[in-house]
This record gives sequence, structure tokens and C-alpha cells, in this order.
Amino acid sequence: MESAATYDQLKDAITRAYPDMSRQLQRIARFALEKPADLALGTVAAVAEATEVQPSAMIRFANALGYRGFSDMQQVFRGHLVERSASYRERIDTLRRKQLNGQRAPAGVLHQLVGDSIGELGHLEETIREADVKAAVKLIAGADRIHVLAQRRSFPVASYLAYALGQLELKTHLLDGAGGMLRESLRAIDKRDVLLVASFRNYSPEVLDAATSCSERGVPVIAITDGPLSPLVAPAKVCFELADDSSKPFRSLVAPMCLAQALVMSTGHHLAEKPEPAKARKAKS
Repeated sequence: MESAATYDQLKDAITRAYPDMSRQLQRIARFALEKPADLALGTVAAVAEATEVQPSAMIRFANALGYRGFSDMQQVFRGHLVERSASYRERIDTLRRKQLNGQRAPAGVLHQLVGDSIGELGHLEETIREADVKAAVKLIAGADRIHVLAQRRSFPVASYLAYALGQLELKTHLLDGAGGMLRESLRAIDKRDVLLVASFRNYSPEVLDAATSCSERGVPVIAITDGPLSPLVAPAKVCFELADDSSKPFRSLVAPMCLAQALVMSTGHHLAEKPEPAKARKAKS
């Protein structure tokens, strides 16, 4: 395998190779995609400890992607960091100092969460492509009905989307599965509708099944998920990858909620700029 020269190429290479990797290498792959800054700055021993593998596994991981060694692969991750914004580089310098000191800076829970959220929002702004936002908005604005589904931790994202899109006078349906009627609700979705789902690792089986079954029936699926290894990537017509850190015991919803708000506001702008249909104008007159 020829080694990737850019971060985007490397991310794609990891995604393609992931299914055939051993469990140890898959843990490293998830870490690399969820925490590229940590991999860029960490030593072989530090990354191996974080992923709970032997240091030799780090070398095997790099070899599996066509690199001679870990440092060659790490240079691609470091090059990606150089391209990031100045504010993000300052956060990386702080992370480096913490690693060198071997300890965490004292901070309260709120301070820590705010700091993590700032990093998440910075990453969100850099990774979400405008073309994907426009494609999602076009699907949402043009659908007969919008069905929104998420469960467990992701449910607030779906609840907000259903409420806010409804305020735009779009026909929106929150699929909450009340009374065990989720399957029946899914059967009512047709190709003129759109299914908007959100799920992060560990993924909700009901959400995955809904996205897959709707996609197979030709229903456009818009997914908000955590990365290129997510099973929601395949059935989604438009997929937003937020690099959600699955190692944290309490994971933030700041980035998904911000993206949800951006989708609603962009849809609102799109509808405002769209010429009013002739039938609607005639009815008003």
C-alpha cells in the first residue's frame, strides 16, 4: 500500500483498512480519527498507553497504512495541525506543556467542559464542509415531510431539530418510538420525505436499522455522527462527521447542537430566498 501524503488521504486510508484490522489496530484507528491532535503530539509509548496496546502495535498500524514507521505517519498528523487556526495551535501548545509536565492543570468541572467545548466548536468549523450543509438544506427544504430520529444521548439533538424545523412551517415528525410504534412510523416514510438521524458510538441499533431500511427504499438520509468509521456513513446521502471522542465518560452535545442550529438557520435562509410558489400566491390573493 502506498502511504498517504495528506491528512484527508490518510483518513480515507484508515477508513478503508479498518474492517480488516485486528482489534488492537482498530483501537488505534479510532483514536487517530477521534484525537488526531493527541496522535500528532504524543510519543509511541504515550499513544500506546492511551489506546491500551503494546508500543509495537503502533508500528504495525503505521506499516499497515504503507509507512515505514510511526514517525513517518505522525508527520502527516502534524502537518494537519500546522494548517489549523492560530487559536487551535495555542490549545495544542497547552496540551504539549501538560504532556511534558506529566500532569493535568488544576481546573473545575465547568472550566474543563468550557475548554473542551471550545475545542469541539473549533474542530466543527474546520471539518464541516459548506457543500454538505447546502446539500442537506436542499433536501430538507424540498422534502414533503421531515422525519427526525435519535435516541439516548443524541435525543436532544432530534428534539431540537423537530421543534425548530417545525417553527419554519415545515412538516416535521419526531420519531420517538412511543408505544413501540417506531417500525410502523418508518413504514409511512416515502421517497418524497427525508430522514434526519443522529447517533454516536455506541450507536443505537434502532437508528442504524431505520437509516439502512429507509436508504434501501430510496429515502434520502441525512446523518449526524462521529466519524468515517460510523455505520451511518454508508446509508447517508449527506453525512456530517463530528469526531466525537468516545473515550470520555461524559460526552458533550455542544458540537451536534451547534450543527443542528446551523442546519435550521441555513434552511430558514434558503426558504426566505426561495420564490413563493404560484399556487401559494394565488391562494393569498
